[in-house]
Amino acid sequence: MEASFEITLQMVIAVVAGISAQVLAAYLRVPSIVFLLLFGILLGSDGIGVLHPHLLGTGLEVIVALGTAIILFEGGLSLELQELNKVSTSLQLLVTLGTLITLLGGSMAAHWLGEFPWPIAFLFASLVVVTGPTVISPLLKHINVERQVATLLEGEGVLIDPVGAILAVVVLNTILNDNADPLIAISSLFMRLSIGGAIGAAGGWLMAFICKRASFLSFEVKNLVVLAGLWGLFALAQMIRSESGLMATVVAGLVFGAASVPEERLLRHFKGQLTIFCVSVLFILLAADLSIASVFALGWGSLFTVLALMFVVRPINILLCTWNSELNWRQKLFLSWVAPRGIVSASVASLFAILLTEHGINGGDAIKALVFLTIIMTVFCQGLTAGWIAKWLQISPKESAGAVIVGCNPLSILIARLLQERGEPVVMIDTDQEASQKAQAQNLQVITSSALDANVLEEAGLAAMGTFLAMTKNGEVNFVLAQRAAEEFNPPRVLAVFPRDPQANNSTSKTKVNQAFLSDLQIKTWNQYLNDEQVKLGISTLKENGFSLQKVQLQALIRTGELVPLFLERDEKLQIMPAGEPWQAGDRIIYLLHDPRPNLLKRLSGGSQSTRLSLEKLPEVEEVPITKLSQLSASDVPAP
Repeated sequence: MEASFEITLQMVIAVVAGISAQVLAAYLRVPSIVFLLLFGILLGSDGIGVLHPHLLGTGLEVIVALGTAIILFEGGLSLELQELNKVSTSLQLLVTLGTLITLLGGSMAAHWLGEFPWPIAFLFASLVVVTGPTVISPLLKHINVERQVATLLEGEGVLIDPVGAILAVVVLNTILNDNADPLIAISSLFMRLSIGGAIGAAGGWLMAFICKRASFLSFEVKNLVVLAGLWGLFALAQMIRSESGLMATVVAGLVFGAASVPEERLLRHFKGQLTIFCVSVLFILLAADLSIASVFALGWGSLFTVLALMFVVRPINILLCTWNSELNWRQKLFLSWVAPRGIVSASVASLFAILLTEHGINGGDAIKALVFLTIIMTVFCQGLTAGWIAKWLQISPKESAGAVIVGCNPLSILIARLLQERGEPVVMIDTDQEASQKAQAQNLQVITSSALDANVLEEAGLAAMGTFLAMTKNGEVNFVLAQRAAEEFNPPRVLAVFPRDPQANNSTSKTKVNQAFLSDLQIKTWNQYLNDEQVKLGISTLKENGFSLQKVQLQALIRTGELVPLFLERDEKLQIMPAGEPWQAGDRIIYLLHDPRPNLLKRLSGGSQSTRLSLEKLPEVEEVPITKLSQLSASDVPAP
């Protein structure tokens, strides 16, 4: 009974310490691995001595294996394939050529600087080719870098983990079997990757199929089905070929994520929670098992080995793998700096130390110490300075682009399409399945769920978007949604379509919420115009010469309800038109004009709107007689 309670106490300490480290890291806005390492070392035998992972025995290996499977599955699930296509060549090279460069460069550094024998040097290098998603993902949440750079780092972190783990196993087997045939080693590597990839792809498709068709299952049960499925795939791949399970979990996550499973948001949320839990416990246990004395015993040569990895091998890796990419030198320099190691390096190094010792081969503890020294140096040096480096290199987006639009109706779909055609990311949210399908038919990304859920807004990527726009049919709901978005995510621009009410207007003065388009937009009316094809899409440039007359004409059409301004383009930047925005000479106004001619008459005259609306200069707005304009008093027209 005492032995079982001792093991229970060890797990409780690890969980409490891990979650405490996560809370402290979130409060101080630093990567969580920093405090996980500190807490683990502090609680271990070299600290206050209350946490002793060796008491778990082989159970530690089981916890590491199953936890790593969850982490890599969640990483594959989170990868956006559309974003990966933009950096696919560079990413492929980082996972293939980059792995080889790090393996060769790291082994030479360990042999010549750290004075390790060649076999042990190669084993060390195989352990540090990975850059873990457990470090990269939290890091990128705290710093704001260009999406292309973030995607490349995230993709590398997720995809290279199984490759590195399998490579390390191949190198270890070569050492243990004293087999130096490179062809056998390479064939073993590709065999494990192929088996793991095939099992993962089939299993990911099967899990997605079950979640789509099993409507009788609640989402809580579906969460557990996916958890059981990914562990089953991991075990199956491991049974067929050892160390192929990690590849199976990554591929299963990619396939499952690309299958557009209903309630996928809830599944992602559940897996994200499990990942945080697993990372917290694993890092605490592995750090507590580290001997600080063994790290100091490595000497200066090992310190120089890690520095060579950071300042020589990694830059060469990035330079060669991104040679023909569209990345500029600032982006490449940032990628060269950010390569922190994570949980896979730590867990596999701990396991290998045990295996080498069991086979009577010296160097197991030294390799583990050197891997942890690499983790500590890369996490503290690179993780804590990444935000400052990004600002210094000016690769943080100067102004967030894109929009999250709540409400799928004809007017909002038109706005989303115009933004997307300008190359800006757009995500729409609506609870109505039929309305969502209409937006999806326009090749727009849609989340069918409630925007009142902060997790939905997070999934939509609002934290990285420039604009939040609420334009459902209910104005009061729009205002509440906009308030919630402003309070929880603080995007640069928060707009909503809501009625002109004194109380609402007073509220907006205390928040970031602005009325969109007009102070009294009749959204139902304009949706009906769009459905009846009684609109034209126009663009007008406010010129210096005649600026006042142009503005008077546009405002007169707005006042009569014949025109609604949608976008304001200023200094080559496009933004959704806020109500009350003062216009300037040189602005370009994109607007929707009511065209009340009967549909039959328009078709007979060749003016059918059956095709997509296109921007054009409309004579009804541009070519107005001066005599008519002179009759309008600008003072009678409310400012837009």
